[in-house]
Amino acid sequence: MSETPNTSSPAMRAAVAGSALLVLAGLAAFWWAAGVARKAPPKAAGHAVTVTIQGNVCEPNDITVPAGRTTFTIVNHSQRALEWEILDGVRVVEERENIAPGFSQTMTVKLPPGDYAITCGLLSNPRGRLHVTPTAESDAEAARPSQVAYVGALAEYRVYLALGAGDLQDAAQALADAVKAGDLAQARALYVPAHQAYKRVEPMAELFADLDQRLNARADYFEQREADPAFTGFHRIEHGLFAPGQGDAKALAPVADRLVADVGALKERLRALDIPPERLASAASKLLRRTADNLPAGGEDRWGHAEAANLQATLDGTKKLADLLAPLLAKAAPALNQTIEARFAAFAAALDPYRDGEGFKPAPLDQAQRQTLAAPARALADALGQVNAALGLE
Repeated sequence: MSETPNTSSPAMRAAVAGSALLVLAGLAAFWWAAGVARKAPPKAAGHAVTVTIQGNVCEPNDITVPAGRTTFTIVNHSQRALEWEILDGVRVVEERENIAPGFSQTMTVKLPPGDYAITCGLLSNPRGRLHVTPTAESDAEAARPSQVAYVGALAEYRVYLALGAGDLQDAAQALADAVKAGDLAQARALYVPAHQAYKRVEPMAELFADLDQRLNARADYFEQREADPAFTGFHRIEHGLFAPGQGDAKALAPVADRLVADVGALKERLRALDIPPERLASAASKLLRRTADNLPAGGEDRWGHAEAANLQATLDGTKKLADLLAPLLAKAAPALNQTIEARFAAFAAALDPYRDGEGFKPAPLDQAQRQTLAAPARALADALGQVNAALGLE
């Protein structure tokens, strides 16, 4: 017959007591953790609201918060596991599910101004209301256009680029034909409008470093300057047509053929170019700043003396970009939009002394004149450099 354990022995009583203490300690630790969860929810930056659910009622059940980030702490004082939702019509904006009795959960959500519904525990309970009031920050965000708002501007600019590249191709071909025919006077007359056509699409054309170098680099950037074999494009033709001791148009035939080929390649690249919205203003600002920097250093057109004409083409190309963004900027940052309009007008006015009918006088600019023209170009570049931030594009 087996023996019955002696539960009254001192060793057995000590073991039972120890087990009981461990159980009590575990229960105490659980209760303490639960208390922490109920009473000390995580803190978060921004506005904070505590909502307590009791039975079928939320306290408060009508909540007003400012637009932006709000941290909601949902405390369940009912006897059932519950959920709490923010609803925009039938769309769930944010929610917390399975909030156990006696526990709390937090959620942080960024809300735009408007009126929302809130569920309170059971889905059959009456819904509460959440009112989100506007703030200066939310008003500024609302004024910023969505990406969809740029679709029209980008589509119109693609058309502008396509037409501009077509004009450039036609002008380059006409120039090349005159060069190969040896017609110096005609080639000189066609050089300026051909180079202007390039300047109008330059905000995007200069993204392609290889083609921009071959089409528009100045002799200063090559080791042998005008004699360097890599010196090609518009300024090589300009030198051959206008520089003292030059003037043999037919000798420029290989350069003209290369120009036409590079212009054709540029046309194809511009057609396929993916233009994000932020590039519109940034490209205009970048080109104008480079133009302002180059003017005091001697400008681009050293031999043909068409600096004013090319500045007008730069003005045309960058203004097209600004005009496409103007309706959006007028809403988001009206003061900046007005500043940009005024600075374009100032740049155009600075060119007035050099106009001759619809064209420009073929006369060189001196150092003081270049400095005078650089100032409005730089001021305009500065203003356009603020556009992306104002539109929320950076």
